[in-house]
Amino acid sequence: MRRSAFLALVAACLIAASGAKAAEICTLIADGESGAVLLERGDCRTRVTPASTFKVPLAVMGFDAGFLTAPDAPVLDFQEGYPDWIAEWRQPTDPAAWMRHSVVWYSQQVTKALGAERLSAYAGAWGYGNADFSGDPGLGNGLERAWIASSLKVSPAEQVKFLHGLFNRTLTASPSAMEMTVAIVEGHRAGEWSVKGKTGSAYPRRADRSFDRARAWGWYVGWATKGERSVVFARLNQDEERTEGPSGLRARDGFLAELAGL
Repeated sequence: MRRSAFLALVAACLIAASGAKAAEICTLIADGESGAVLLERGDCRTRVTPASTFKVPLAVMGFDAGFLTAPDAPVLDFQEGYPDWIAEWRQPTDPAAWMRHSVVWYSQQVTKALGAERLSAYAGAWGYGNADFSGDPGLGNGLERAWIASSLKVSPAEQVKFLHGLFNRTLTASPSAMEMTVAIVEGHRAGEWSVKGKTGSAYPRRADRSFDRARAWGWYVGWATKGERSVVFARLNQDEERTEGPSGLRARDGFLAELAGL
């Protein structure tokens, strides 16, 4: 398919499938091999919280640093006091389950093992957002939640740049760290496309530190292949009203439905 026809199909499918309850902030699709932008619509340059999409770069960091050693190791035990919002979090967890169930406390064990200085060095080397792991001002909680509506911020364009490096194994990390990260990222099908990606959901904070639950961000980032064709992508939505269910799952499902039509 010629590039112009591909772009026309992308635009038509994305417009047709847009939902009424969430505003699309950005859809960015780039060629998996060259990195050339195929579609950029909306504000893809403003940084917001990465939420759970940060688990993908954190996995590369954890494997490269040696804290994570295999898709099934280490297995860490749940402890009382850990975030336990869903049942899957209240059990022993390995890296594959961490990524699949988006387990917050497992991320916290990785960040604490690596420390803010090392995390910032990795993120800075990869151009992953502002590389700020200080956390909420004055609270010293960066290793607990810098990536959840706090200090760490990244734009869709920066997400795609990082993912292009991971997809092509060109990040400044060991080849095995990138291979194991790719292995644990969840896979899906979208028509003839084979997709791997990560969702992320987070509520913005108001000035009084309460959460604005009517304006949730929803991310879906990753890469997709179809035959010899490959793309890397980022979708970022923001809810316009309070809606049940994780906003990241809605971003994922909408994007996959659209991609299947290409």
